[in-house]
Amino acid sequence: MANTVSYTVEYRRKRSGKTDYKKRLSLLKSKKPRMVVRKSNKNIYIQLIEYNVEGDHVLVSASSKDLSSYGWKLAKSNIPSAYLTGYLCGRKCLKNKLDSAVVDLGLQPVVKSSRLFAAVKGAIDAGLDINAGESIFEKEERLRGEHIKTKEESNIADEMDKIKKKIDKKFK
Repeated sequence: MANTVSYTVEYRRKRSGKTDYKKRLSLLKSKKPRMVVRKSNKNIYIQLIEYNVEGDHVLVSASSKDLSSYGWKLAKSNIPSAYLTGYLCGRKCLKNKLDSAVVDLGLQPVVKSSRLFAAVKGAIDAGLDINAGESIFEKEERLRGEHIKTKEESNIADEMDKIKKKIDKKFK
């Protein structure tokens, strides 16, 4: 009969593929809030989360669903809406006196010029201090939605400018 176990059982969240603890530890060592960016098929979700021993605390959150209250009538899962959601989250952070963050993309595939990085670019443009290289971001034309054709012939870039002004006016 053996006295020792020949293997170690991994944490449940690691076994189920939900948490990369090595990456999480490296993000927590920075002592900055994490800007968690998640995407679904229809929406973008952004949260600024601060570590606490009893459990993480959400400081600020924004969703592409919130853009409806500012007059955004187009899809909420495309690159321009991800940018605006990041911009909204960045303005909320500055209002709550949070000026820097570390990006946490989780276990999602990290693809250059994706919706995730459009959201990060929006937060940076809002004034949030995030360490990110310029090479990972979309071209300005794609961020402004010039590549998207709509049925109602509305100019997405003009809509974005209107919504950015509304956000700036609310969080001044």
